[in-house]
Amino acid sequence: MELGASGPPDDPQTPESWHRQAITWRNRMMLLLDHLPLPVALCDPHGVILLANPAMAAEWGMLSGQMQGRNALEFFRPLSPVRLHPIAEAVRLRRRSRYPVEVTWSTPDGTERYGEIDVDPVSDAPDSAMSLMLLLRVGGERVETPADEAAARPRLSGAEARILALAAAGDTTARIAKRVGLTPDGVNYHLTQLSRRWGVRGKAALVARAYFLGALDPAVWPPAAAEDVRGGSAGTE
Repeated sequence: MELGASGPPDDPQTPESWHRQAITWRNRMMLLLDHLPLPVALCDPHGVILLANPAMAAEWGMLSGQMQGRNALEFFRPLSPVRLHPIAEAVRLRRRSRYPVEVTWSTPDGTERYGEIDVDPVSDAPDSAMSLMLLLRVGGERVETPADEAAARPRLSGAEARILALAAAGDTTARIAKRVGLTPDGVNYHLTQLSRRWGVRGKAALVARAYFLGALDPAVWPPAAAEDVRGGSAGTE
């Protein structure tokens, strides 16, 4: 044994040593979350918030501790509630994957915001209870302007409706192009036109905006355009 050592070093294979290391890394992760600019929360399997970092609480003008014990659905409104069903199944079967959910919420001053939450089932150990890690990506906010009011009842061409629905389902540009009979450049053209029309950037924000405006039906899966927005003159076939 080396001079000055207080005892034999921990065996990293023992349960006691593994537990101490897990606590150390958990504390480090908590410190990291406090300084992370991305809004993050940890929930139990039922969606009750166990902890939220300051960036998440700031969306509602709250302190982190004020969100603890409240259900995440008190703060977020899923645009497609059926998207929550695979998450419940993943927790039941202990599957670890990422589940995107488009949501909207209201800030303390009444501003309507929209974005996407990535829900990741996680656990401290392979046999421990599952938790849900929520990572929020803010897409934007609705500003009441004449142009926005006009966009509140969007009209989609047939091509736009099909492309938007496939994008919401997670298909790649290449797969969308094959299914609608266009080139990838043609698909990107329609996605870009929709993004400009609705004032968003990126496919995730476009899908969230589409649900927010009612262009996609929130009650069906796979995604589909809402009946009353199909057949518009915007865009080309």
